[in-house]
Amino acid sequence: MAVVHSISLPPGEYGGDAVQRLFTNQLDWEAHPYYQGIKGLQVSAHFFVRRYGGVIQFVSCDQRAWHAGVSQWRGRDNCNDWSVGIELEGLEGGVFEDAQYLQLARLLCALTRRYPLFEAVGHEHVAPGRKADPGPGFDWPRLRSLLRRQGPRLPVLQRPKT
Repeated sequence: MAVVHSISLPPGEYGGDAVQRLFTNQLDWEAHPYYQGIKGLQVSAHFFVRRYGGVIQFVSCDQRAWHAGVSQWRGRDNCNDWSVGIELEGLEGGVFEDAQYLQLARLLCALTRRYPLFEAVGHEHVAPGRKADPGPGFDWPRLRSLLRRQGPRLPVLQRPKT
């Protein structure tokens, strides 16, 4: 499965290299006051989709990335062990760019050709109450529509279950 996330560092600032530095354990914890609250955090994702649609891969899809944390989906724990993590540059609950939806759909289609992905969900779905990204600003029906036009019918959720 693919787990869709959102991130920006500092929150709401786009275009810098802080996310890349975080995912490669090179973030300068003194560079911004916000970083003191996440100091020492060690996380990663397989992919990062920038606001303009550019994609950066950090971890091979054949390896585990540390993106989901304590998580569970459909009775299975430890989603990091069996999912692909895709981070969208954005704010939890914020809106995302056209280029990001297009690139995310392309990426998911490519992944379904190589891996047995069975669905795409949000971080909010696998860690409810603990995480809320990508949040209400993410348009799941739009992603579903793009996937239908591009090939594989990878199921995606419409909204988190409460």
